Amino acid sequence: MRYIFFFSTLLVFAVSGVSQDTKSIVIQSVEKKAGEYKEIALNIWEEAELGFREEKSISLLIQPLKEAGFRIETGVAGMPTSFIAEWGDGGSVIGFLAEYDALPAMSQAAVPYLQAAEEGRPGHACGHHLFGTASMAAAIAVKQWLEETGTPGRIRLYGTPAEEGGGGKVFMVREGLFDDVDAVITWHPGDMNKSAPNSTLSAISATFSFSGVASHAARFPERGHSALDGVEAMNNMVNLLREHIPQESRIHYTIKNGGGAANVVPAKASVGYIIRHPDMKTVKDLLRRVNLAAEGAAMGTETQVEMTIETGYYNILPNTILSRIVQQNLEEIGGVPYDDAELQFALKLSETFPQKVDPRRAAEVEPFDENPPVTSASTDVGDISWVVPTTSFRAATWVPGTASHSWQAVAAGGMSIGIKGMLVAAKTQAASALDLFQDPGIILSAKKELLLKRGEPFQYEALLGDIPPPLDYRKDY
Repeated sequence: MRYIFFFSTLLVFAVSGVSQDTKSIVIQSVEKKAGEYKEIALNIWEEAELGFREEKSISLLIQPLKEAGFRIETGVAGMPTSFIAEWGDGGSVIGFLAEYDALPAMSQAAVPYLQAAEEGRPGHACGHHLFGTASMAAAIAVKQWLEETGTPGRIRLYGTPAEEGGGGKVFMVREGLFDDVDAVITWHPGDMNKSAPNSTLSAISATFSFSGVASHAARFPERGHSALDGVEAMNNMVNLLREHIPQESRIHYTIKNGGGAANVVPAKASVGYIIRHPDMKTVKDLLRRVNLAAEGAAMGTETQVEMTIETGYYNILPNTILSRIVQQNLEEIGGVPYDDAELQFALKLSETFPQKVDPRRAAEVEPFDENPPVTSASTDVGDISWVVPTTSFRAATWVPGTASHSWQAVAAGGMSIGIKGMLVAAKTQAASALDLFQDPGIILSAKKELLLKRGEPFQYEALLGDIPPPLDYRKDY
């Protein structure tokens, strides 16, 4: 009861904010440069660079920040396409995040029907061209307000590469680059406008590489020790394991290397696994059990196996206080109304959805949900949320009903619907940062919430251990 009373007090304390007249300054700052931001986002959309290869994308984002007077550091945490842009001195440190990597083989033209812009090319099916540009725009608007008003404080934009499987943010957290940040406000493209204290699934991905002995499969099968047998035996054991793991767990795998010619006993074979659960401690234990299956498979097939961790994400530790601040600003700024041409595009696109959703919902802001279900996905934002109060929201850059990682998301993200949602996100981030700069009590309350939820003692340790950033993880694409 004492915990509930204290937490409610924090929530009441944290709803005070800055007047709309003051926030109109940063909103107008974003609007004045809307044309410039549109051009940047669409250029990144056209480049569609994969994780750790986003050289052109970061150049497009960094140049306006340099012109605005930000201090820029590139190549942080051992990642050539990462950067940190900062402006200001003293006061609170508020962080924004920028993502900008695309997904393999998701090329799509900005049309409401399936048509690749360039067959086989990457595409921004998760809207990171909008993500990075909106955060950059918000950082510049807040910088101008800090400068013009003489308000002490620092605005810091983290350029985080390779979110799609590379885990760029994890390496930044591991390097201590968020240790002095007071709060992080971030967002993600979506098919609705919504702020909620969502959590996600913690995840670890690993490859299990089996080594055996090659031999002629017909003449000398007795001399061979099949690495592929090891992979298959492991997969069978893990599938049996599913009956005995927590219900919320997810274990999925793909055979990366199944050997070569069918008449040769495979000396090399490998399988990739991703293990997920809402709790990171459970993920660690599931990895232990999957590794035991691998070792048992190797023993039974007289092969050897080596486990290589590739990525590991904490689940997001949601911050209700910050989520409420963002919700207030999102409601004041509003959703994404369509003009006639956009509505026709949206209606045509929605014909391809398995379930129909009224596209006009993009103009609405969803009501606040204090206890939303866990999002069945994983993100490297999770690691940040365990070391600094963090909140994330969605803006309707896609037509309502759109699935992420779909051609429909690429299509809407490449035209005015995506740009409108991006500007809503930029304004919401900027306005929310003003609340925090002008009322440090909100930050104090958010930090207390983090401590209550995280528990003590807590020492951050990356789930992926001390491995270097996997800079070549997209080498096969």
